[in-house]
Amino acid sequence: MQKISVILIIGPTAVGKTELSLQLAEHLKGEIISTDSRLFYRGMDIGTAKPTPEERARVPHHLIDVADPDEIWSLAMFQQAATEIIADICARGKLPFLVGGTGQYIRAVTESWTPPEVKPDPRLRAVLEALANEKDIYWLHKGLERLDPVAAEKIDPRNVRRTIRALEVILTTGKLFSRQRGQSDSPYNLLTIGLKRSREELYQRVDERIEAMFENGLLDEVQRLLNRGYSPDLPTMSAIGYRECIQVVKGQLSIEQAKVEMRRTTRVFVRRQANWFKEDDQNIQWFEAGQENLVKLIENIIQRYLIKRR
Repeated sequence: MQKISVILIIGPTAVGKTELSLQLAEHLKGEIISTDSRLFYRGMDIGTAKPTPEERARVPHHLIDVADPDEIWSLAMFQQAATEIIADICARGKLPFLVGGTGQYIRAVTESWTPPEVKPDPRLRAVLEALANEKDIYWLHKGLERLDPVAAEKIDPRNVRRTIRALEVILTTGKLFSRQRGQSDSPYNLLTIGLKRSREELYQRVDERIEAMFENGLLDEVQRLLNRGYSPDLPTMSAIGYRECIQVVKGQLSIEQAKVEMRRTTRVFVRRQANWFKEDDQNIQWFEAGQENLVKLIENIIQRYLIKRR
């Protein structure tokens, strides 16, 4: 059976993936599947730099606004949904574009990950959650770093849920979490396009994006979520921007302090993203974002790739 051709567009946050993917999908009759786990949640728009309604009207988008902030979309749920959507897009004669985002979500789909078969242990989880609440959100991650530095390197310290899951698997099986993730060859004919910028330019774009978020009403967005009854302790509310704005609302940070913290944590996030997709990976075709005729250049590469795979 012939494999489905899929285009994957990756790169760090704020590098310019959204506009590139929109133009390519428009020209090549494609549809976009978001692989950014922050975009799953309704009402969390400004702080996640979610594609605007106008952008989403240009090209069909999938896996955006699929859950409320107090629902958890697991890796397995995403993997199944993305796989089904890719098949549907292809069946309608369109080209699937995976755009993101979140490294483990991308790999789960493109490498057919099989999660560790370890059933949840409610008592162990309760102990770990209690420790996280008693200490702070980084304490458990530091413990994971000592036990399994490879896993810790790829899990955001703010993501308490994934940190707890990794510890649960390690403590239950006595084996490293990073070595228990089964994978196979990609089920797709995968062309991976990587966007990059100099670190200095990327950080400047991050800073400009943070300023724009506040100008566009990020604080009001966070206040609306709190007014709707969403707990500030939800995992989704620990995302960059939301956690800092909650602290502003509580009077624990000034707006300027929140911006400083967001800039710091986003820089850490950018470096963490680089651990998933490295510039020496021969399976990735890297391009400098912003170069002249970039869209046309990549469009020609994709068209040649699709012809070759027919």
